[in-house]
Amino acid sequence: MTEPLANLDGQILPLSQVKIPATDRGFLFGDAIYEVLRVYQGKPWLEEEHFQRLHSSLKAIRISGVDVDRLRERMHLTLRQSGHQEALIYMQITRGSAPRSHAFPENSKPLEFLYVQPYRDYPASMREEGARALLQPDIRWGRCDIKSTNLLGNVLAMQAAKEAGCVEAILYLPDGTLTEASHSSLFGVDEKGRLWTTPNNPDILPGITRLLVLRLADKLKIPVHEHSLNRSQLSAIPELFITGTGAEVMPIVQVDQQKIGTGKPGPVTIRLRLAYQEAVQEFLAGQP
Repeated sequence: MTEPLANLDGQILPLSQVKIPATDRGFLFGDAIYEVLRVYQGKPWLEEEHFQRLHSSLKAIRISGVDVDRLRERMHLTLRQSGHQEALIYMQITRGSAPRSHAFPENSKPLEFLYVQPYRDYPASMREEGARALLQPDIRWGRCDIKSTNLLGNVLAMQAAKEAGCVEAILYLPDGTLTEASHSSLFGVDEKGRLWTTPNNPDILPGITRLLVLRLADKLKIPVHEHSLNRSQLSAIPELFITGTGAEVMPIVQVDQQKIGTGKPGPVTIRLRLAYQEAVQEFLAGQP
């Protein structure tokens, strides 16, 4: 695989040559935010929405002095120079380098880092036939609505899923409430054909793909019930799926040892997956 091309504070270079100071607060404290964009045929997908969320994350953790428009220009320049048509773009902004102290430094300069790498998609069979997920306790911090680099809880959950041969870890609170997945949003479909998903709150990240799916559901006249599922409902719910930049719309047909519905992707999930693919094609064709 071609080495990712990076951009560090405006300097374009191979990712392996990037050097970040050991006193950078992103490294020391996770004092940083990030975004990940999917590129289809050389075009960043849902770019405006991703940059709006990036701006919100910067504001939420009070990182100032970032020229977001300039960052966007750097992203496009790096993408063009990479030559990749099917890619992922990772962007991270830290509070910068300063002597280690918990309180914000007075004069640190934010570090702006991004790279572009070729994208290896999930096997097509996962979206067509469905995938397995593992339940894991939600041990993350209390502001999951900020796209922060503090992801240890997510990492531990996803490692458990990987070791169990699952594509994702679905997270639950002590009362059984299902919040989201380790790096995806979670949806269910009840026996009435209604979509269930956790409403935007500090327990979940406001997923960009999640937002698109809600728009597609409205277009398709699929009713939406913004309410969290509980793990006790998994034995009765007919459909479950996750959404994300990489996952797109991914049916989940088994959680732990529990089969979901018939054990195959359900009709509502299939409709939304096809609508997602159509939206991408319209975007690539330049249609509104």
